[in-house]
Amino acid sequence: MESLIGTYECKTDSKGRVMMAAGLKKQLESVVHEGFVLKRSVFQPCLELYPMQEWKKVMGQVSKLNRFVKKNNDFIRLFTAGVKNVELDASGRLLLPKDLLVYSKIGKEVVFSSAVSIIEIWDKQLYEDAIEGAMDDFAELAEQVMGGLNTEENELS
Repeated sequence: MESLIGTYECKTDSKGRVMMAAGLKKQLESVVHEGFVLKRSVFQPCLELYPMQEWKKVMGQVSKLNRFVKKNNDFIRLFTAGVKNVELDASGRLLLPKDLLVYSKIGKEVVFSSAVSIIEIWDKQLYEDAIEGAMDDFAELAEQVMGGLNTEENELS
């Protein structure tokens, strides 16, 4: 699967279901039949939706950790806390389980934001706050994270 693109605003219904945006569903059409894994984000108050093939890659890395090392065991427990298998229903809706809605503080308005090969699912206001709060430091962050990536000999750095 190629990188996902886009940010989409949606609404939850009274049962916690959210209609996946058509543009996102189209990008996922080759993997939607395999289902998804929904989990808490490690760094932000949002949820992460993994296409099954991406989840298997991550779990391949996690499964290499030695569970007889306490910090590894603690990480695995916390990383997989609240993990759920989810699928789109016949109407193209995704059910966000109550415990994960509470964790992420998702209300009526939701943002689906592409994050390379996964999708972050945010409460709209928390998403806007996170983006706004990070903008001041983004230039410095971009330089730190991406500044040393020029590997072609002919490129200037």
